[in-house]
Amino acid sequence: MSQHARRHLTRRNVLRRTAVGGLALAGGAAVAGPLVAGADAATSDFGYRDDGHAYVVGTGADLVFKVDHRNGDLTSLVYKGTEYQGYGGRNSHVETGLGTSSVSIRKTGDTILVTVVHGTMHHYYAARRGENNVYMWTNKADASLTATRYIVRVRPGLFPTNDPDSWDARTDTVIEAQDVRRKPNGTTRSKHYSNQRVIDYAHVGWTDGKVGMWMVRSNHEKASGGPFYRSLMRHHYEDGAGLYEILYYGENQTEPMRFGLQGPYVLAFTDGSAPSPALRHDRIDASWADGLGLVGWVGRRGRGRVAGVGIAGRDTAYAYTVGFANADAQYWTEADPATGRFVSPYMLPGAYTLTVYKEELAVYTTRVTVTAGRTTPLHTLAISRDPSRNPAIWRIGDFSGTPRGFKNASLMTTMHPSDARARPWTGTWTVGASRTDDFPCYQWADINNRQKIRFKLTARQLASGHTLNIAITTAFAGGRPRVRVNDWVSAVPSPAKEPTTRSLTVGSYRGNNHTYSYAVPASAWIKSPDAFQELTLDIVSGSGGSAYLSPGVSYDVIELLP
Repeated sequence: MSQHARRHLTRRNVLRRTAVGGLALAGGAAVAGPLVAGADAATSDFGYRDDGHAYVVGTGADLVFKVDHRNGDLTSLVYKGTEYQGYGGRNSHVETGLGTSSVSIRKTGDTILVTVVHGTMHHYYAARRGENNVYMWTNKADASLTATRYIVRVRPGLFPTNDPDSWDARTDTVIEAQDVRRKPNGTTRSKHYSNQRVIDYAHVGWTDGKVGMWMVRSNHEKASGGPFYRSLMRHHYEDGAGLYEILYYGENQTEPMRFGLQGPYVLAFTDGSAPSPALRHDRIDASWADGLGLVGWVGRRGRGRVAGVGIAGRDTAYAYTVGFANADAQYWTEADPATGRFVSPYMLPGAYTLTVYKEELAVYTTRVTVTAGRTTPLHTLAISRDPSRNPAIWRIGDFSGTPRGFKNASLMTTMHPSDARARPWTGTWTVGASRTDDFPCYQWADINNRQKIRFKLTARQLASGHTLNIAITTAFAGGRPRVRVNDWVSAVPSPAKEPTTRSLTVGSYRGNNHTYSYAVPASAWIKSPDAFQELTLDIVSGSGGSAYLSPGVSYDVIELLP
């Protein structure tokens, strides 16, 4: 592995970027309020007290939590008499901890609000009377701080698990960058392999059948990467576990960081069931926060929506998503599979780029303006640039912006490519005889270069040159395909603009979809309709790296056009 590649793999500051918001109370002093009777007991009255080191907050239900009034760390989570917070002497906090901060508390009606101010950053914890929830917001106003996440650290041994994001360092071997491990049976584990697209999950956590502990994500309007972005969700080691709300994550990131208030996201305890649907980012009624004075908070009355009557030109085999994005915010909604109708979430006012995605491939864009207090109507959107509509002599896969259908594609978001469950990455592919899932979803310079595709052409097709298109979803280390057709060799194309961090080995194929086109001349063909033409694909790059960290690409489509 090159020094350049190693630098990207090991530096932890790849995490250190984010967005979100809050209220500062003068001087950080505690505001007078009711004391919590028996604050460390399983059940408490609704209120708070200062124990000399932390504000102790009773929810009036089965949850008591503590916030250190020196730095804003969450230092205790006692639910029904059991302490859940902390492992390795570390607390739960924004990023790796803010350090010395101004921390204050106040009670307003049925809400207790703890405000943490660190420079230009504000972070909030809120308790609601009678609920076993901790509501949180984070506001990163600028790049002066590196807050990218909130991590809840959970004591070991509380939740049984053998999930892809769990491992035991006593038995499992490190195989990549200290965060990917192989078990004795050849299967692989990593904190990256919780792996779901943001659009696909509303909460993450664990249950033992009697207690459920969950992080209910926010709407991610100030996050980056769009609806299909994948990042850390949770981990489980032998010495503890963690739940994340990722506000900005630099790994395989396709967009700049956004700033501002993010939330609420909710740490929820249950009787073992999933968290209440009423806490979901698209259903939560947070109007009770309107009067709390959170810096950057915009309630529903200050927002608008966009509604479309339909989307024409869809392929019914695929799901369609409508995204909205500008430099300050991002949103998305799923189009109705029968009609294409859609209604956006409640959005901050402003001008947005509207993008229609077929699965994960952008097939339509336009501009739309959102106005507070109203819904902007749109006529039917007509898709006009779906490349699947173009006739092809042959095509491997279908344009979706994903490696869907290719060999090992269904495995790669939850395991390392070297996993024992993956099929071999090598093998010749023959048009008319091989299946799509016989062609590898990924190709690396050091693993399966010289990937071959065999095909025949008719006498008429042999009389002219043809365009070869290779569509990728992302690339690692500047990898891109150079093609050989029989004895003809293409020029080396310029690399697509793709994220520079790990991707293919940490469960992410999502990058900037790009199509390389090659004009193959008629002189390249073997002049016989009975002969197989042989196409050889090699991944080339100016960067180094070995094995699965060598330059590579994720395939969407390979096609030869008439």
